[in-house]
Amino acid sequence: MTKNAIAVDIGASSGRLILGYLEDGQLKLKEIHRFENKIVKKGESFCWEVDKLFREIKRGLKKCNQLGIKPDSIGIDTWAVDFVLLDENDKLLTDAVSYRDPRTDGMMEQVFEQIMKERLYLETGIQFQKFNTIFQLWSMKQKNPEVLTKAKSFLMIPDYFNFLLTGKKVNEYTNASTTQLVNAFTKKWDQQLIDLLDLNKEMFQEIKLPKTIVGNLSEELVSELGFDMQVILPATHDTGSAVIAVPEQDETIYISSGTWSLMGTENHFPICVTKALDYNFTNEGGMDYRFRFLKNIMGLWMIQEVKRNYNNEYSFARLVELAEEAKDFKAIVNVNDDRFLKPDNMIQEIQNYCIETGQPIPSTPGEVAKCVYDSLAISYQKAVTEIEEIFEKKFEKINVIGGGCQNEMLNQLIADVTGKEVYAGPVEATAIGNIAAQLMALGEIDTIQEARVLIKSSFEVKKYEPAHVHVIR
Repeated sequence: MTKNAIAVDIGASSGRLILGYLEDGQLKLKEIHRFENKIVKKGESFCWEVDKLFREIKRGLKKCNQLGIKPDSIGIDTWAVDFVLLDENDKLLTDAVSYRDPRTDGMMEQVFEQIMKERLYLETGIQFQKFNTIFQLWSMKQKNPEVLTKAKSFLMIPDYFNFLLTGKKVNEYTNASTTQLVNAFTKKWDQQLIDLLDLNKEMFQEIKLPKTIVGNLSEELVSELGFDMQVILPATHDTGSAVIAVPEQDETIYISSGTWSLMGTENHFPICVTKALDYNFTNEGGMDYRFRFLKNIMGLWMIQEVKRNYNNEYSFARLVELAEEAKDFKAIVNVNDDRFLKPDNMIQEIQNYCIETGQPIPSTPGEVAKCVYDSLAISYQKAVTEIEEIFEKKFEKINVIGGGCQNEMLNQLIADVTGKEVYAGPVEATAIGNIAAQLMALGEIDTIQEARVLIKSSFEVKKYEPAHVHVIR
């Protein structure tokens, strides 16, 4: 009998439960439940509402029961780097503080006083972002050392939800790798780094790989939901799941396009060379110990904030139309400037950047949107140039996956600016990759290669070239 897998895919602005199963040689999806996610202010911190998110997960599972769907398994993916700490009674010691919280300001420089920057990169392969888990933990050590002293368990956000589902605590590999505390070569917690930072090594859990069966639901949850199922680890880092769903893998660069744009290639070994450090590329863990060699680019967060700053008066589609109408406007901002990470007002921050750099100032919604899209395309071109320099070869194709691949204007811009073929799709890449990992664990799919062939034949992909676009399979 065909197995049913539920992907819980939670991003920075929304979450959803999507059912996946095989039918007539195709991978089929059905959305079960969708809910909002956002950062809220708790005291002095910007936090995620993890209790609310878990209630939404349960609400979605109850909908399954109402629809007569009996899932065989569930897998959870979210963003990276953020975590919670539990005490000796498995109660939360901390809120789930967001990576956009300013608590890590200046912490990276302090850590470099304890560990040389070059050593940290050569051992972990992880790019330097001020919000990395290592800098969040160091911030706590400076400001709330008593909390770290009490901590008995370190769980990243998906790990915490898995614990709530099963009562079992594990750290999943792809997400753990983003902490900058996992050795890129041993694939284990780097005990020397942890000792150098004087962190409690006992709070870190055993690292488990995607496709690991964590266990069944707790008895309490079975009673509440009316059914049991297995909890399986996908790549719990959403980009890790999304990359599984990239249908073209030969000589291609991918962009996982959403709140962030994650741009890079897939490798079977980490690339920790000096040039990769200089260009700030990361080597995040992937399925079957593959590595995602990529760069974080600010992504569609900027346009999401622009939309919000205009009081949601314009839809994303309308902002694209207005940007197209403002085709003669030209101004470029550095989308990776920290000023765009969490500004009070994104529109004003973009305008201020243009003023400071002597460029035309975008004043209409169309001009602001055009500035964002042009700036993203330029940042992608820069990343392509750096990737090709590091690999000493040219890549012919760019695969854009995730929700951002629906933006035809941006896809066309990428093709025009880079001069490369752009393949856009699948849209639901993260949920698809999540489900594929579960189906591999359940014996429905044998290998990641087989999964990618299946994905390529199951979902629409659009091809963009300069001046024209057509649908391909």
